[in-house]
Amino acid sequence: MMKDKIIREVYDTLVDRKNNPIDSYTSKLMQDSDKKAEDKILEKLGEEATEVILASKNNEDLVHESADLIFFTILNLAYKGIALDDLFEELENRHK
Repeated sequence: MMKDKIIREVYDTLVDRKNNPIDSYTSKLMQDSDKKAEDKILEKLGEEATEVILASKNNEDLVHESADLIFFTILNLAYKGIALDDLFEELENRHK
């Protein structure tokens, strides 16, 4: 498996867990009332962004904390119903 495919696999899993809840943290997070779910996801994004900043500043666990931030960014996209291809297209546009 090409390593970049993991992004799509994570996204697809999160969409599936939103649409077909199971007993998992992410399923439960997305099944809360709309306002509560969104607030919790945004809180996690803020927390993870702060942890990336601290990890970079302290030269420790930057890869781990970056993976957490990317994961919750993908979770937010899945929750909001934004296609992963929209993100890829935006990145391609910025790369030109």
